[in-house]
Amino acid sequence: MKSGRRAFLETFTKVAGSSVLIGSQLLTAIPVLGEVRGSMTVGEVIDLILKTIPGAPFSKTVDTLKSGSAGQPVTGIVSTMFATVEVIEKAVKLGANFIIAHEPTFYNHADETAWLENDAVFQYKKALLDKHKIAVWRFHDYWHTHQPDGVQMGVLTSLGWEKYYDEKNPAVVTLPGVSLKNLTTHVKEKLGIATMRVVGDLAQPCKRILLMPGASGGRNQIGAIIREKPDVLICGEVSEWETAEYVRDARRKGDKLSLIVMGHSPSEEPGMKWLESWLQPRVPGIKVSHVESGSPFLFV
Repeated sequence: MKSGRRAFLETFTKVAGSSVLIGSQLLTAIPVLGEVRGSMTVGEVIDLILKTIPGAPFSKTVDTLKSGSAGQPVTGIVSTMFATVEVIEKAVKLGANFIIAHEPTFYNHADETAWLENDAVFQYKKALLDKHKIAVWRFHDYWHTHQPDGVQMGVLTSLGWEKYYDEKNPAVVTLPGVSLKNLTTHVKEKLGIATMRVVGDLAQPCKRILLMPGASGGRNQIGAIIREKPDVLICGEVSEWETAEYVRDARRKGDKLSLIVMGHSPSEEPGMKWLESWLQPRVPGIKVSHVESGSPFLFV
């Protein structure tokens, strides 16, 4: 059984259409930028970013404009995980008309909207973006391709683990021995996560950490466990019938393996916070702000 995201990645060429042009042909037509002076357009900011990404622009990517136009002048930039209605409202208050979001704006990986045209929620959000002339650009594939991975570095920095990770393999962190309970508490406190799900013995010593923010999928997570042999996998999101069950069976077999599930948004938001400090020096004439979209869940 495949998740919608993974199934999409296998069939993207069938649905990419003209939106890819925004991420390739249009952007490559923008002149090479030298030193940034004065105001910039949305397209120029995107082009500036893409020049730091190996292999960019990609011929197939979900990192396209979801609203606005490449030619509009930028009054301010907001980085965030999700361009929610609340984030859009906060961007307006900040005087920013360019939102760089890590995840989809319109509730599916490809941001296809034909199926939502008559939906009141979609219409409300689109009208809000149009009213305030806000451009939204997804920055997912490119940010993960950046060297180092922008999301991974944001999480490592937030956790204070910069000196513990392997530069050749940034997903592996080697810590001084710490119990699973104390490790869980550290992650919660540093990333501001109210509650997390854990599979394992809270007294288990943990030293070799496999850090995989976001939703990389069960096969990738399990494959990394097999390859890296960690004491614990710390990830953003799991399909409950995949990785969690693998860890449970591994523990029953006798393996000292645990799992910490942070939640998708909390696990990658630090990467978009890191974008704020990474991007600001590159666009000195434009204010870059991070607005946290946060988790949509209450825990009762």
